[in-house]
Amino acid sequence: MFHEDVIARFEEVSFEYSHKRPILKEVSFSVRGGSKSALMGQNGAGKSTLFALITGALKPESGAIYIAQDLTIATAKQVISREQANLSVREFFEKSFAQKIYDIDPRIDAVLEVVHLVAPKDKIIKSFSGGQQARLLLAAALIQDPDLLLLDEPTNNLDEAGILHLTTFLVNYKKTCIVISHDAQFLNVFTDSVLYLDVFTRVVEKYAGTYFNVVKDIAARVERENKKNAQLAKEIQENKEKANFFAHKGGKMRNVAKKMRDKIEIMEDEQVDTRQEDKTIRPFQIPAQQDITGDIARITSYVTIQDYKPVSHTVDIKLRKKYHLLIKGPNGIGKTTLLETLASGKAKGMTITPEVRVGYYRQDFSILNFDDTVYKSLLSVMDIKLEDTLRGTAARFLITSELMNMKIGLLSEGQKGLVAFARLVLFKPGLLILDEPTNHINFRHVPVIARALDTYEGAMILVSHVPDFIAQIRIDEILDLET
Repeated sequence: MFHEDVIARFEEVSFEYSHKRPILKEVSFSVRGGSKSALMGQNGAGKSTLFALITGALKPESGAIYIAQDLTIATAKQVISREQANLSVREFFEKSFAQKIYDIDPRIDAVLEVVHLVAPKDKIIKSFSGGQQARLLLAAALIQDPDLLLLDEPTNNLDEAGILHLTTFLVNYKKTCIVISHDAQFLNVFTDSVLYLDVFTRVVEKYAGTYFNVVKDIAARVERENKKNAQLAKEIQENKEKANFFAHKGGKMRNVAKKMRDKIEIMEDEQVDTRQEDKTIRPFQIPAQQDITGDIARITSYVTIQDYKPVSHTVDIKLRKKYHLLIKGPNGIGKTTLLETLASGKAKGMTITPEVRVGYYRQDFSILNFDDTVYKSLLSVMDIKLEDTLRGTAARFLITSELMNMKIGLLSEGQKGLVAFARLVLFKPGLLILDEPTNHINFRHVPVIARALDTYEGAMILVSHVPDFIAQIRIDEILDLET
């Protein structure tokens, strides 16, 4: 059903949250049944908003959205909501349906097998790791068996095995799928088209082909347009100089000047509005706290979760300045819990030297106060309140004056991540604890972040499932929780 038919169509759709937050401007595109599309765009461009318009959760300001009759749609969101966090697994899946589903347990078992997860049905959602929650979000969409599957950053928090399992599933998936992701390698395996939401023009451009092919097409087009514009700009300037020369001659020369100005107007109209490529955050450094010597932190024991039971381990790791520790292990083994207890000072067998400032990057951004404005959030971590320093740091992370006045909770997940990094720069920690710092982040920013972490001169503890990212960072020791 719906195979190769147009199942969704946008016709000159415009949407804005306020006159200061336009998202879409007269957008038109269509989606065919059986297609697998990547939805790309800069952090904050409005990709998740586009999903909400497709599902009907949001309504357009103008234009029309047509959805095929009887088409079923399900969305796997980026994060578990606070309301969902306190549900049991069974209650979580029951919420996926508008009506009560009797004998739902067999369906839960089947879909959990698809996402490669063992999850007791009475276990509370918030007790699962970030990677396990990512699998639950995907399973909650799949259990509805939708005609159109919308996936919002599905690889976030997934370990290597989880990403491989998801990729294999999507390659074999027979229905329609649109995926938001900043993981270019992941997208290139299964997508056949790209919907690109341009944060500057607010329009959606549709391209056929894999993601990497589309990137080449866009780059070639931009290069052609820039060359054409450069040539036209040169000719326009030459004609302006001639027109000014003839205009001062008087008599018939003025008519010549007028004709030349008419020609200039035509040439200016012919200039192409080239698409501005996604901006990349500027290179930055995270200054390390200076007034500390000797051991910054020490780990003598830790706990992992195996078969849902805690298992104790002994170790002796001392972290000093310029010492970078990588913690690795599969989803659910306890990496996030370990970092959380260490950062809070509640971890048994782990100590942080008093007076050490701890910079903690949490994968769910719960370290941020969602009711604060971006400006207040950045100001709160500064020991010396310097306006120029605050705004200069914010600009490095593409935080505009408009974003400064917005509440953290209204930002996209990617923008929250950039705010979190800006806070670390302003905070100047002695110990840096990072839990999946590339989640939600535009892939163009990742090498810049890697360079900053590689050169960080304080002690650092890192958790990441992205091999290419880790390879760019100096690691002095690896603690593998699985061994």
